[in-house]
Amino acid sequence: MSYRDQKKYLEDLKKFERNFTGKEQDEYKMFIKRQKDDEDFDSVSMKRLKELYDKYNKPVDLSKYDKFFKKNGDSKNHSN
Repeated sequence: MSYRDQKKYLEDLKKFERNFTGKEQDEYKMFIKRQKDDEDFDSVSMKRLKELYDKYNKPVDLSKYDKFFKKNGDSKNHSN
């Protein structure tokens, strides 16, 4: 993973900071400090950062919005 990925993960995790457990909070602070020092994370640190990211950053379930949008196949309009 790249420096850019680690920066993105840290920025995205910032909004979940209040939900972290004590241990996660400590890890996050350590990651932020290392980021400020322009340090590239090793594979173990990146793996842990990705785990934190995956735990808190849930993709939005877009299927619950389907009822608000008409699907192309739903049209009964036949112009022959």
